Amino acid sequence: MVPKAMYRLSDAVPEDSKGHYGDIEPLLAQLLWNRGLRDRETVEKFLTPDYDTQLHDPFLLTDMQKAVERILSAIQHNEHIVIYSDYDCDGIPGGVVLHDFFKAIDYENFSNYIPHRHYEGFGLNSEAVEKCSTDGAKLIITVDCGTGDVEAVAKANELGIDVIVTDHHEPNGTVADAYALINPKRDDAYPFTGLCGAGVAYKLVQALIAEGTKQEIFTFSEGKEKWFLDMVGLATIADMVPLVGENRVFAHFGLTVLRKSRRPGLQKLFRKTRTNQSKLTEDDLGFTLAPRINAASRMDTPEDAFNMLSTQDEGAAGAHVDHLEKLNNERKGMVAAMAKEIKKRIGGTEDVGSVIVMGNPDWRPSLVGLAANTLAETYKRPVFLWGRDGKGVIKGSCRSYGGVSLIALMEAAKESFIEYGGHHGAGGFSVDNEKVHHLLEHLQSAYAASPEDVLKHTDEQAVDAELSLADIDSTLLRTLSTLAPYGEGNAKPLFRFSDVVPTKVETFGKTKNHTRLVFDTDGGSIEAISFFVTPENLRTIPEEGKKLTLIGHVEESYFMGRPQTRVRIVDIV
Repeated sequence: MVPKAMYRLSDAVPEDSKGHYGDIEPLLAQLLWNRGLRDRETVEKFLTPDYDTQLHDPFLLTDMQKAVERILSAIQHNEHIVIYSDYDCDGIPGGVVLHDFFKAIDYENFSNYIPHRHYEGFGLNSEAVEKCSTDGAKLIITVDCGTGDVEAVAKANELGIDVIVTDHHEPNGTVADAYALINPKRDDAYPFTGLCGAGVAYKLVQALIAEGTKQEIFTFSEGKEKWFLDMVGLATIADMVPLVGENRVFAHFGLTVLRKSRRPGLQKLFRKTRTNQSKLTEDDLGFTLAPRINAASRMDTPEDAFNMLSTQDEGAAGAHVDHLEKLNNERKGMVAAMAKEIKKRIGGTEDVGSVIVMGNPDWRPSLVGLAANTLAETYKRPVFLWGRDGKGVIKGSCRSYGGVSLIALMEAAKESFIEYGGHHGAGGFSVDNEKVHHLLEHLQSAYAASPEDVLKHTDEQAVDAELSLADIDSTLLRTLSTLAPYGEGNAKPLFRFSDVVPTKVETFGKTKNHTRLVFDTDGGSIEAISFFVTPENLRTIPEEGKKLTLIGHVEESYFMGRPQTRVRIVDIV
């Protein structure tokens, strides 16, 4: 459900623009128009992603040549290389890409290092650099971090370790004095700035293969690197970078490889979660694979996820999958217990002010955002939760409700924070030990004092098209699959179904916390579902036999091996 959203039907394709779409059927043309794809060349590229023609030369990235020469020198001199990757579902797959590359060229003098989320935090840190030095490292290659890690890179330089940064984060302020800094956002040299961290790492691998084989430093079977695209596609979709340009190519072919992936860990995970590997979608990555990879760093050591993805040993793969499943279940349990504790502390809704602020030094900052999601929906107001990390720093996450802009709210109470960031709907922050006890008072005062037009952010959502439930057929599914995969920059099509009448309204699931509506059509019954939302929590409570307007996505599910076409409810108005 999208609280307080406004919906408008997208403007139709103008008559004088229909020629851009040739003989493309009208609904697909409308969907392309809505996504800003409005000339024939752009449309053709979007509809037919091509690995060989739509990827840019990796050597266009600033410092790429310098980085490649340094890595090839390290290979020739058998220097110990450390691949230092972030702990999330971008850095970990990116670390696997470089791991697999070195394995493929039979280079063994390397190791992977992933910082502990709770005790080390994000980015390259000086303590880790010192450990790498003790272990004999002469070169560190970062993945998905490093651009702003000035102090840690300086420590590496002091210890005689060269650092090659591969990253995609905005270079805000001073950048690290690395041997090479490869980041498409550092300047205007590269034509596409939207790559995720694993995407940048893959560009490095492409460049290494080109130069390393040319210099005959190693041999590499032509096209073998395409098998690494499962990791690049996973990271590209999970990290929510715009799925346009190179990212659309990576997401498209990444899913193609994932559906065929030979990785024992992935195959066993898909079997355990009853995910149809051959029919894998971006939703499966977002709701099944990515949460389990992220559970490793949220709950324990991120190497658990890395090992599951990188191992070629069937037995070890099974053990890693079982462990990740256990961690993911523990994560769910801890978040549920956290939410239960907060609800008990709050008491009745009459005791809740304009903003909920709660914390506990024993809560892990990596989990509080998940609990904040639940509480924002339950209490229908913004929620700020905090915990304490392994270094003793109070960190938290916040989630919005009712169109409140969290950025505007935190800006109005900025004296309370050490740092804060995010966007209208979700954010993060850190607070000084002395100020955290006054955070509730300051945020509620800021809420009361802020003008509504500053504080409230109204999300007006465009509906792609008006459909009838009878329009949901195989032709529509083919049209939707043409535009997939969906994600940031290529939103899943949103449809309006007006004046439809449910014949059944029910809850389902073990705890009856999901909603199912059933509609009868001439072609049979159609279900509309909403996960983790019960009927009374929808904007308009659906009733059997009563007309309603449904806003939702059309999707095909293969859960438990049973194909089902259905509507995923976004809102009822």
